[in-house]
Amino acid sequence: MKNVLTLVVFSFLMVVACKDKEPAEIPATLDTTPYILEYGNFPDPELPDDNPLTLTGVQLGRMLFYEKKLSRDGTLACADCHKQQDAFSDIRRFSEGVDNQFGDRQAMAVMNLAWHKNGLFWDGRAAHVRDQALMPIQNPVEMDETLDNVVAKLSADKRYTDQFIRVFGDDVITSERVSLALEQFMFTMVSANSKYDRFKAGLATLTDAEERGRKLFFTEFDPFGSEKGAECFHCHASFNFTNDEYMNNGLDTEAEMTDDGRMKFTNDPADKGKFKVPSLRNIAHTPPYMHGGRFATLEEVVDHYNTGVKDSPSLDFLLQYNLQPGGLQLNTQDKSDLVAFLKTLSDDAFLSNEAFSSPF
Repeated sequence: MKNVLTLVVFSFLMVVACKDKEPAEIPATLDTTPYILEYGNFPDPELPDDNPLTLTGVQLGRMLFYEKKLSRDGTLACADCHKQQDAFSDIRRFSEGVDNQFGDRQAMAVMNLAWHKNGLFWDGRAAHVRDQALMPIQNPVEMDETLDNVVAKLSADKRYTDQFIRVFGDDVITSERVSLALEQFMFTMVSANSKYDRFKAGLATLTDAEERGRKLFFTEFDPFGSEKGAECFHCHASFNFTNDEYMNNGLDTEAEMTDDGRMKFTNDPADKGKFKVPSLRNIAHTPPYMHGGRFATLEEVVDHYNTGVKDSPSLDFLLQYNLQPGGLQLNTQDKSDLVAFLKTLSDDAFLSNEAFSSPF
């Protein structure tokens, strides 16, 4: 009887001990499971061979995109100037950095970067997404941090050392690996499901105003004939509504220019006043417009191209007809229809996709 009682007590103590004991932590291990990129009817992107998309790599990039440790004072993440509800743009004219500092260009939207092959930023100073990813961290009026400090802060956080093991096979954190992970995440931020995309696929119907605007958008302006299109497609054509080039779109005369644009990077006087042509996807969600955020509404943008283009030595030749008296001769209805079409480029699913939201 005594032995039975002893056995019962021992068993009870073992059960209690097991309940109190924390479950064994599963160590982080390398996981190279591929991430399957979805991009609708877009052409296949040419992704870099040295940075294949993986589930763990994209997750690490997502963590870093929302990580305030990347800023000097811990107040800013990439996502603070690239908000999802605003198509990963900043609806402030100029973004506010640490210590209440402001830049002098409007933050560009982060989307469909896998198809940008001609540099990043308004002036193209970053050759690749991985290069672009690190520049705001080091910019003194943005996040104002050093890469060494970023590495030190991340290295002291087990969430990150474990995730770097899952992505790279060890817990060594470097600025290059940070850039590769951010690149992976930003490559996944694809916007390809607007009303216009569904219209092209035969799954949606445009209103009369949207259809009239579509025709204006894709029609030439013929000063000698009957066609009076808006000629938007010359610069905003292709599936991504950008030609991925740098152009002077007539915002200022040469004497009025306060930002040299691409010339700041290339030192070529021919590039003065030229800026990267942005995608028009989700354009209704990304005000204000132009590199300096001078236009608050799409209506102001249309008015600029209709009658407001100014001449300068580097003005693109495609805008020659915009300079003539009366500009493109768009009437009130034309301009309203054009704006209606531009709003069909909004992708509501992109603005609310949880895969792009904060993981914290």
